[in-house]
Amino acid sequence: MYVGTLSFDLLLGDVRSLKEKRSVVRPIVAELQRKYAVSAAEVEHLDLHRRAGIGLAVVAGEVGHITDVLDQCERLVAGRPEVELLSVRRRLHGDDD
Repeated sequence: MYVGTLSFDLLLGDVRSLKEKRSVVRPIVAELQRKYAVSAAEVEHLDLHRRAGIGLAVVAGEVGHITDVLDQCERLVAGRPEVELLSVRRRLHGDDD
């Protein structure tokens, strides 16, 4: 069994409050969960209205499947016009970790 994780550090566009931030971040998290069956949540910068950290994890029996899912998730987030992707951190954990 393998676990893959991604952490996104995002800069949000024209956002002036935490309420507006939620209206940008929640749809991204929901789409990741719906389209790719990953566990995803806002995990960093919770008190800042122009920054967001989204983390996600996926579990599978094959490394290739995890890599494909993580690649698709990264493309989805990078392609969102309302956010600027500042950094991505990817990790893969196997049975021997």
